[in-house]
Amino acid sequence: MSGNRDSILPPLEWLSVQHPPVPAAVSDWLMELGSMTRRFERHCGRVHVEPQRECFVTRDQLGEEAEHLPDSPRYWLREIVLLGDNQPWLLGRTVIPQETLTGPDLALVDLGTLPLGRYLFSSNELTRDYIHMGRQESLWARRSRLRLAGKPLLLTELFLPASPLYAAESTDPE
Repeated sequence: MSGNRDSILPPLEWLSVQHPPVPAAVSDWLMELGSMTRRFERHCGRVHVEPQRECFVTRDQLGEEAEHLPDSPRYWLREIVLLGDNQPWLLGRTVIPQETLTGPDLALVDLGTLPLGRYLFSSNELTRDYIHMGRQESLWARRSRLRLAGKPLLLTELFLPASPLYAAESTDPE
């Protein structure tokens, strides 16, 4: 289980190979390599973000997330609710080491209501190290370590009940 006391995200359980297989329709969503924002836009008229928390934090405040990022004097933390047609679809938490916030990527601290995916997927220098799938009771989650020009950031997403991921799950024959 992972979780941070002050986070909008509840504690999450990260799946291992010993867990039962994830339904194919759910896995298709969780393993999405492109922009989740763009994928959501195919299921609604308008996607928008409501920032919940944006601030610098120390490594001690990261909990187990620190294992996925290099040591840094501080980290930019952004927590948001992403909505599709005004329905909450996703809770997102981004943790960015200070060293990633250089040059044009310093703009990451000023995204405001801009979805992170719009910024990240406009870069030709975006790569992804991995995606971990997780759960929080009946809800699905994923965690990705991404790199901008080789510099890391960690993104955790919890798919809320109104998310189109669950419509796909209910039509999956598995």
